[in-house]
Amino acid sequence: MARTKGHGNPNWTHDEIVLALDLYLSLDRNVPSPRSPEIQALSAVLRSMPYHLEAAKQPSFRNPDGVGFKLMNLRQLDSGRGLSNVSKTDRQVWEKYGSQPAAVRNLADAITKGMRTILPEEIPEEVEELPEGRLLTAIHVRRERNPKVRKMLLDARRATGLRCDMCELSRPGIRADLEEAIFEAHHIVPLASAGERKTKLSDLSLLCACCHRAIHRAMIIEQRWLTIPEAQGLIL
Repeated sequence: MARTKGHGNPNWTHDEIVLALDLYLSLDRNVPSPRSPEIQALSAVLRSMPYHLEAAKQPSFRNPDGVGFKLMNLRQLDSGRGLSNVSKTDRQVWEKYGSQPAAVRNLADAITKGMRTILPEEIPEEVEELPEGRLLTAIHVRRERNPKVRKMLLDARRATGLRCDMCELSRPGIRADLEEAIFEAHHIVPLASAGERKTKLSDLSLLCACCHRAIHRAMIIEQRWLTIPEAQGLIL
């Protein structure tokens, strides 16, 4: 019997299911043998996920049999044939991306590239995920907290006055260092679209800390990327 369960093996994450779905769609919705090079390759990628370093010490963790079973779960959602013990996250990923192979490919590519650029310690143990999953959420937060990116945005906006792009909050009458402390840089480009290129001013919006937290929370609740006008309609 194939061994896919082991002590401490975590549930499949959104990131991992996206990678599995990308493979499933690229194989024309077929599920090959666990011995196939495609399944073997995805198993190796999943076992190198930065936030699964401890789990990957288990031989049973995301082994080829387990990857094959996950593709069978996706085939069940697709056609009604396959393994029926699908998870809530399986269903969410399928409903969102099952009919969008190009979007899945872009997202999977962003995840695999991100795996090579982020350190395990940059990924919180507990994090509320933005719509594109845990790893890209960590990369998004890292970018927004980059002091050079924030300084670039503040410098560009200072001449016309610092003002929140959502609620229009401004405090021009206080000390400059205190005024700057009110504002944060928000990336307006979806994570999978941004890639690993250098951040440009056109990628950024200046938000007060309150609106910045609110738009992130709204994206988590809505499970989709929100533009500033869309967030204004929900929050203001």
